Amino acid sequence: MSSLIRSVRLRGYRRLYGPSSLLAGRFYQTDAMTGEVVALPDIQPSNLQFVKTGNPKAPPPSKSLMFGHTFTDHMLTIPWSSVEGWGTPKIGPYGPLSLEPSCTVLHYAQTIFEGMKAYRDEHGKVTLFRPDMNMKRMNTSASRIALPTFNGDALLELIKKLIHSERDWIPREPGHSLYIRPTMIGTQRFIGVAPPSEALLFVICSPVGPYYPKVSSPSRYMELRNISVPLPVVCRSIMSLIPALLIQRTTKGTGAYKLGVNYAPGVMPQKEAAKMGYAQNLWLHGPEHYLTEVGTMNLFVVLKKGDAIELVTPPLDGMILPGVTRDSVLALARDHASGASKISNLPEKLIVSERAITMKEIQDAEAAGTLVELFGSGTAAVISPVNRIGYLGKDVLIPTGDDGMGPISRPIWTELTGRQMGTIPSDWSVPVTA
Repeated sequence: MSSLIRSVRLRGYRRLYGPSSLLAGRFYQTDAMTGEVVALPDIQPSNLQFVKTGNPKAPPPSKSLMFGHTFTDHMLTIPWSSVEGWGTPKIGPYGPLSLEPSCTVLHYAQTIFEGMKAYRDEHGKVTLFRPDMNMKRMNTSASRIALPTFNGDALLELIKKLIHSERDWIPREPGHSLYIRPTMIGTQRFIGVAPPSEALLFVICSPVGPYYPKVSSPSRYMELRNISVPLPVVCRSIMSLIPALLIQRTTKGTGAYKLGVNYAPGVMPQKEAAKMGYAQNLWLHGPEHYLTEVGTMNLFVVLKKGDAIELVTPPLDGMILPGVTRDSVLALARDHASGASKISNLPEKLIVSERAITMKEIQDAEAAGTLVELFGSGTAAVISPVNRIGYLGKDVLIPTGDDGMGPISRPIWTELTGRQMGTIPSDWSVPVTA
């Protein structure tokens, strides 16, 4: 069977694989005896094995939580191979992974991940926020670097079981949550650039406090961590800074996928920005200096357009990540603009645009007094306002309110966090426990 080779067309180009191939989101294998093509097993929640930790820990006090530093007692693991497909899912004690030093993830960055949160509402009910989008995006990322895809509904069912087992770790204080990190890595023992024949999907959980303590004050978080409020950012020309980032921000690159390889090249520029007195980098693309993302967040700009307000974000053209929070901001703003629903304190005349925007347009708007605000969006902070942009040796100043936010970001942040925490009913909230 190992001698059989099939050539399949995948995402517009041809690759040679071994006995299993990715076809229409499923892996298949050719029977060596009959020649029949059969589907390899997908993730099966009914096969779940649960091994309870023998050394349970007590969840720490909520006030001591720092983002990404504390982990719960259990984790979910699911192995995959090109011969057997997805193996038995297991929830077991959180602990180190056993990896060969030759495994492909350590040499060729064959890793993808997602970021999700589980929330406990005022009645104790635990929910996830739009988890279907995370499953879809994770499959898209897997396809991009030839990792195995999976049934998103099946993985989500297992993630719910993991969250249920860790439910005591979800803080009860308002604004707190359980951060969930699904990850997939190539684990084949092989030195060579090729699709891995073995992979591991695992999910870990971390209780976290609100990105903005006391909920009502986004700027307070920045103050507690000695970060300027709101975020000052410095522009980076991707073409002149780091070649790897140029790859990330091209339409045929990897910027639209949540890959580990996209994040490491930004660490050094982040350190340089801090030395210059800026909290983040604003990534620009091309000689026109198109805005793409701010730090690891999607980007929004608010402009005055006559008697209306325009909310602008760069389009999904293959250079930027299709963020769940980005999509949520756009959906809420468009519903408000169309009259399908209304958000308190948002302007009645609101234009929502997905279009290219350059630093020259930002500069011109500042000079004309039509630059209203600029903010980033993401799972961790929801909304992060920006108050100045370092560009070509000068600062572009951006208006902010007393709390550090603006007339558009503040009501959208309030609406989004209300839906996440359950104070505002929403179809986006998916129940985990009653």
